[in-house]
Amino acid sequence: MRFSELVRLLERKGFRLIREKGSVRYYAKEGVDRLIRVDFHGNKEVPTGTCNAILKAAGLKGKEGDDNAQTKV
Repeated sequence: MRFSELVRLLERKGFRLIREKGSVRYYAKEGVDRLIRVDFHGNKEVPTGTCNAILKAAGLKGKEGDDNAQTKV
């Protein structure tokens, strides 16, 4: 998954860009008590561990290892 695809996924799930400084973007959603930080690098591939951590923090990846959230956008 690329950074641009990850951002589109977050936005489709209701997350909105709150703050941006340089390449660092913060997303928030009503009902989620933390900001989701994405170090945006356009069309570069997101490292697997980073992608999993962002999806888990956003509540889009379950503890059971639900990989459905990582489908192509």
